[in-house]
Amino acid sequence: MRSPDLAPPESRAKPASRAMSARATTHERRRALRRARTLATSLLLLMLAIFVATSIGMKQWPWLAYVRAFAEAGMVGACADWFAVVALFRHPLGIPIPHTAIVANSKERIGVAIGRFMANNFLSPRVLVERTRDVDISGWAARWILRGDNASNVAQRTTSSLSQVLTAVPREDLDAFLSGAVRAGVEHIPASAFGSKLLSLLWAHGEMQELAEKLLAWASTALADNREAIREKVSKRTSRLIPKWIDGIVADKIIDGVARILDEMREPSHPWRIEMTTTVEQLIGDLATKPELIEKGEELKARMLAAPAVITQIDALWVSIENRLEAPETRAQTTRLIERLLTNIGARIHNDRQLRDSINRWLRVAVLRTVAPRRNEIAEFIRKVVENWDADTLTERIELTVGRDLQYIRINGTLVGGLVGLIIFAITQLF
Repeated sequence: MRSPDLAPPESRAKPASRAMSARATTHERRRALRRARTLATSLLLLMLAIFVATSIGMKQWPWLAYVRAFAEAGMVGACADWFAVVALFRHPLGIPIPHTAIVANSKERIGVAIGRFMANNFLSPRVLVERTRDVDISGWAARWILRGDNASNVAQRTTSSLSQVLTAVPREDLDAFLSGAVRAGVEHIPASAFGSKLLSLLWAHGEMQELAEKLLAWASTALADNREAIREKVSKRTSRLIPKWIDGIVADKIIDGVARILDEMREPSHPWRIEMTTTVEQLIGDLATKPELIEKGEELKARMLAAPAVITQIDALWVSIENRLEAPETRAQTTRLIERLLTNIGARIHNDRQLRDSINRWLRVAVLRTVAPRRNEIAEFIRKVVENWDADTLTERIELTVGRDLQYIRINGTLVGGLVGLIIFAITQLF
């Protein structure tokens, strides 16, 4: 069997590339957060430098008092917003001030809130109906499967997954399961009714009549080819007093009579053919309705399934199928077959609007019946996931998501605070 690590290179590379992409996104978010923090802190330091410089120069240039008031109020606003932003995620300066490190201390409430928000705003029946009404899921899937090498890639992954499943399951367990499934399936099929349907199908399509024609033709040919042997048999069984030439005449008469009967039986209107038709049609009905035939059919089926030769053949059949599935040429054929099947299905859905609409309706109903009744379970799952995160992980994920924007609150607080302080100072100087 092929080892599971021998999967196609692209199937191993894509998960790795996705992980690398996720790490790159996280790294980029950290860099953006650091830049925003640096900018906000630099603006605070700038306000401090302006405040110090204007405090020194006010004696020589009194008008610098307005700039000093702007810088002083800006420092106050920057420090206040810094405290507010930091307090969301951790204790400012490591001091456990009450109502700080809000995210870390509210992990359970955040999980409940996120789960409830998802359940009420995304998974309610009304929202699901509105959001899925105009979504052409089947059309999108058909267009996607027909685009580029998507059908080929899906077929390769399906074949690879099938091979890996067969590799992962122990051969003995797989053989036992498949053999048991075959036996269970055969046991649940009524033997007599199945024989009636099979015989009816063969009779309706003319296979049995064709078989009868071949048997009659074979009998005529065999009779003609063995004429001399038949004459010798007849001669040996007659009396020694009868001349040999009489034995030959008798044998020829017998052979010619049988040959003529066989030729006549090949005519559809021959009584034998009519009788055969009546007998077969009656047998088809009896197999499906007569209790004694049904009981005999079940007994015969039970004896066959219990026969060691049949059990051995079933086991050998699955071993042969499994070995064929492992062969490279079989995997290639399976891949091509799946690819053609996907392409045909995609083309059919893409070109048939009525079929596309029917599939979309079925998918909408399936989503409503599957997701909506379990929205509370989904909300509970989200809550448990959030609760299982440690406080540092939760804080980091939320901070990486919104922390950059929160740093701009610090920047805006610095500038707005400075302007408000300047206005207040100017009003006090005016009055």
